[in-house]
Amino acid sequence: MLSGLEAVFFYLFAFVAVAAGFMVISARNPVHSVLYLILTFFNAAALFLLTGAEFLAMILLVVYVGAVAVLFLFVVMMLDIDFAELRAGFVKNFPLGLLIALVLLAELVLGIGAWQLGGIELGVPTGKGAAVLGASNIESIGVILYRDYLFLFEAAGLILLVSMVGAIVLTHREGRAPRGQQDISKQVARRPGEATVMRQPTVGEGIEL
Repeated sequence: MLSGLEAVFFYLFAFVAVAAGFMVISARNPVHSVLYLILTFFNAAALFLLTGAEFLAMILLVVYVGAVAVLFLFVVMMLDIDFAELRAGFVKNFPLGLLIALVLLAELVLGIGAWQLGGIELGVPTGKGAAVLGASNIESIGVILYRDYLFLFEAAGLILLVSMVGAIVLTHREGRAPRGQQDISKQVARRPGEATVMRQPTVGEGIEL
């Protein structure tokens, strides 16, 4: 149970997280949407800290705020995106998205109703994943992850590696030679004399290229 002050902060962070999440999908400027998304992540991390899950809070900040959200921000700010076309596509696919949302909502309602009526039995904690006595939350997670789930952890890393290699292979096209693509053989065969040119400009004069 949360104390009085902790309950106040919990509802405060929860309200800001929900409001920022709503602004993510309602803001007209995509840069503002990404900034609201970062605000949502920060408040969610604060909620994790209040519940004693400091490891999840740090992972949320490092991975999602430090990598994913910043990548989204760079993509939105650096690419020339036709937002009018995106909005047109959103309006076109809105009925399908609404149908999928209704299906997911129906699944949640049916699942909760079946659980309350006794049709679904939830798992009972066995104590196998209990926290290690005298250890912090992060140490307990590390012990369970690298002792009981080491094979699954390594398999997940291998799947991510294969996914990354597959994405590179799918996006790389031989013979297309897009702008900025490197020619490795040409770079290796290049001589030092062709790579650099020594210039000695006089004072007050520029360099003629």
